[in-house]
Amino acid sequence: MTEKATAGANANAGDIDIASSEDVQAVKALGAAYKKMCEQLGRVIVGQQDVIEQVLLAIFCRGHALLVGVPGLAKTLLVSTLAQVLHLSFKRIQFTPDLMPSDITGTDVLEEDRTTGKRVFRFLHGPVFANMILADEINRTPPKTQAALLEAMQEHKVTVGEETYTLPEPFFVLATQNPIEQEGTYPLPEAQLDRFMFNIVVDYPSAREEIAIMKQVTGTYKPELEVALSAADIDRLQQIVRRVPVAEHVFQYARDLARATRPGSHEAPDFINELVNWGAGPRAGIYLVLAAKARAILHGRYHCTTEDVREVALPVLRHRVITTFNAEAAGITADEIVMRLLSEIRPEIQTLS
Repeated sequence: MTEKATAGANANAGDIDIASSEDVQAVKALGAAYKKMCEQLGRVIVGQQDVIEQVLLAIFCRGHALLVGVPGLAKTLLVSTLAQVLHLSFKRIQFTPDLMPSDITGTDVLEEDRTTGKRVFRFLHGPVFANMILADEINRTPPKTQAALLEAMQEHKVTVGEETYTLPEPFFVLATQNPIEQEGTYPLPEAQLDRFMFNIVVDYPSAREEIAIMKQVTGTYKPELEVALSAADIDRLQQIVRRVPVAEHVFQYARDLARATRPGSHEAPDFINELVNWGAGPRAGIYLVLAAKARAILHGRYHCTTEDVREVALPVLRHRVITTFNAEAAGITADEIVMRLLSEIRPEIQTLS
């Protein structure tokens, strides 16, 4: 039995078969919008197709992403361009060692009413009040300020004094981290890294792409961008992602992958006990399924498969697999461990009885 047939037969009761609903048109529109977004982004960003897709997956899942790469790989340009293509408000926060939580969230200021002479507090909104936030070099600011941003990411709210302010929707945080020059930085603890749905590695361009970048940046080319989706469109598509049917064996495969990363469990292969200190928590399985759903509709399908889960496994798991000293001494990375898991843990083939 094919995965498509199985998905229809085994979809959990909480899902709606969007292939038979009005959401079909929205999925088709998303496919067209995805092509348009890639085309618009391609006018500014050369290459990085996998990075672009993973960022969009996080957005459609209502998640946040961590972009890791050396300076000069257009991480900031990608996020700002994406905000234009999606017609979203955008703010960039440059994290520095002296940045305070109120510099992000905003603060109350005392003002005097000239007509009455009374003094009242008025809240000045911080840069976090935008649809898309670029937290540039998040590891360069102390934990107190990092925690303020992470609270906003989790709750979509900001509390100052006795007042709570709701952040605009949709709300995404795309944080960047520089893997070099680690002196004087404050690496995010593992528990806080877990708040990010994806850890996206931004790699160097190919030789051909680097020539294209040099020609584009050193010339007079100024691209004109068109809006592909609005905030209302994104909100609707986020709801559609939740309704994509998922077969039971896809849930089981996502569960097996997450549990196999945990040393000491009977599901973990022997090499995990040797190379991994801490494995992925329950959020990993949730994000594997959500990202697989989003990837399915992004590619014009109305159900997700185990192949979708495999395609999103690296960005979901790489920052949730904490390697041992033995692994680090041998030069074995979290990516290599996840790839080895994917080769050893295969989905079960579903057949009709």
